[in-house]
Amino acid sequence: MKKFIIDRSFWDLFPDATIGVMLLRGYENAEESPQELVDMLAESNRLAAQYLTAENFSDNPVVQVWRQAFRKFKTKKGVRCSIEALLKRSTGENPVHTINPLVDIYNSASLRYALPVGSEDMDTFVGDLRLTITEGGDDFHLIGEEESNPSLPGELVYKDDAGAVCRCFNWRDGQRTMITGRTRNAFMIIENLEPERVDDLKALMDFVQENAEKYLHAEVEKTILDRNNPEMVIGE
Repeated sequence: MKKFIIDRSFWDLFPDATIGVMLLRGYENAEESPQELVDMLAESNRLAAQYLTAENFSDNPVVQVWRQAFRKFKTKKGVRCSIEALLKRSTGENPVHTINPLVDIYNSASLRYALPVGSEDMDTFVGDLRLTITEGGDDFHLIGEEESNPSLPGELVYKDDAGAVCRCFNWRDGQRTMITGRTRNAFMIIENLEPERVDDLKALMDFVQENAEKYLHAEVEKTILDRNNPEMVIGE
């Protein structure tokens, strides 16, 4: 049985975190989204403005919580949480645009609830997947790059037996486990560090499930992990 395990090293840093996991099995993606999803994403760009009330972008609470979190582990200079990029684009001249149904659904969810969402091809995992502080040196190929860019000692990563899957929470996906047109089983992760936002996490997961079932015809399993329930089975 393959498992997703959140190690104690993570809980030592973020004891009050809740991590949403969604398994989308047998989903049917397409190269282009139907107009309903394109419109939903456009609406999500507009709804994201509710989280950006401070004049200075970095002063907004949903930004600050992740800026502070990223100071607790080793990162490369300038690394930012994925939600920052989405929120920043949502208010600019180049808002988050349509890519394909799966990505449009989880980007819409991320914008509407201001929580970072990532997704990987579940069938590419080698052994168990872990969220952990690493000793460094985990093999990792950025999308489109041939040379390995290994993890740093003390970095927070998702990793399996073959190397890093995603680095600094879900800041950067690797090429080996990325979602492609051949993916049929997706592992989706939603990260929440604020106990008072558990209801937002649950609402986001319900939103994804509703749209994944409707537009992707996916079989959806969803679980919320915390320090008292830090692991789950994700495959055979």
